[in-house]
Amino acid sequence: MSEIVLSVENLYKQYRLGLVGSGTLKDDLARWWARVRGKEDPLLKIGESNQLDTIDGDYVWALQDINFDVKQGEVLGIIGKNGAGKSTLLKILSKVTGPTKGNIKVKGRVASLLEVGTGFHPELTGRENIFLNGAILGMNKREIRSKLDEITDFAGVSKYVDTPVKRYSSGMYVRLAFAVAAHLDPEILIVDEVLAVGDADFQKKAIGKMKDVSKGEGRTVLFVSHNMASVKALCTQAIMLKQGQVVYEGEPNNVIEEYLSQDRIDIKNGLIPENASTYHTGEAKFRRVSLTNVEGVTTNAFYYKSPLHFNLDLDVLQPIEDVVLDIKISTKDGMIILDASTTYEQKELLSFDKGLKKVSCKMENNLQPGNYNTTLGIHYVNGNTIDYVEHVCEFSVLNFLEGEDAHFKQRFYHGFVAAKSRWSVSN
Repeated sequence: MSEIVLSVENLYKQYRLGLVGSGTLKDDLARWWARVRGKEDPLLKIGESNQLDTIDGDYVWALQDINFDVKQGEVLGIIGKNGAGKSTLLKILSKVTGPTKGNIKVKGRVASLLEVGTGFHPELTGRENIFLNGAILGMNKREIRSKLDEITDFAGVSKYVDTPVKRYSSGMYVRLAFAVAAHLDPEILIVDEVLAVGDADFQKKAIGKMKDVSKGEGRTVLFVSHNMASVKALCTQAIMLKQGQVVYEGEPNNVIEEYLSQDRIDIKNGLIPENASTYHTGEAKFRRVSLTNVEGVTTNAFYYKSPLHFNLDLDVLQPIEDVVLDIKISTKDGMIILDASTTYEQKELLSFDKGLKKVSCKMENNLQPGNYNTTLGIHYVNGNTIDYVEHVCEFSVLNFLEGEDAHFKQRFYHGFVAAKSRWSVSN
């Protein structure tokens, strides 16, 4: 039986909103020492009250009562919406910040890849940063040197290893940071969503490396991702965070299904709640979504090959220009399989003045029978997101054509999308 290498018990993290202390370490220490001795604040003027004392609403609990264990060789997936506490948890486990209270027991060295820009010194070269990170992990120069070629080859930066990393692209930076973290033999590897910066080939390599690290080398991986397909493929266990608490844990498939089902429950009758957005700037928000069939009837079940008609209410809160609308369709476990965008077919950017806009998107239905989810997005042409709402509309594609007797329904299908094709046979 594998031993426990990471144990988290009764972990809490509290942040104070909008207050920055006295302005100097000396004054903060003076106030702290006065509180310890039960004395009045030495820096207050006569008649003033201490604005830095605890006031209801000035604190927020980022994490509350977190408990879990991770065994050697396990890959733990951590999922949840933005703001659920995932990154805060990883920062505490990586010792970037400390907990407010609770206990963390770790056996072995921890290497983490949290976000672009952390872990490397921008003025140092790639080579120098590799040696610096290895030294932090307690490795000597000979050990690091033996891994150097493997790291640079994996990251694809061999030509640039003697260039300061401040000149690297974000993709190069992340590739090298991941390669360093994965190859310098930590007992525990912590990886946040930063793999999204890399291209598809690198993401595939990174997932494969994490599998090798856990299964082949017996090391432990903690993996945070919004890509449910990656979590399902890589992880052996998973936990789901919501509002700073662990609300579900177990087999990845079960945790993913619970995560997606909670999203579906939150959105009823097409109305999209104010807090449903994964990310938004306040410039525009999706308010309603519905699907209608060829007769114009609102439904969530479609015959095989029957067109999909999406109807959206977009509330534009301030004028916006050069924007793109898109609809993503994903499987029930969160894997995106189709992406429809205003730039794909019409090849034009949109501009909106203030007010409620009715948006219509008619889409050919080449989906194989099954259950699907819809994600809505609006972003600027440079990629900056304005509003992004996941899993707002679940629908099904039935296993027979409209008007066809069920006896003749399609019985065998593979994949998620039926390809358009023309066939001919000749002698």
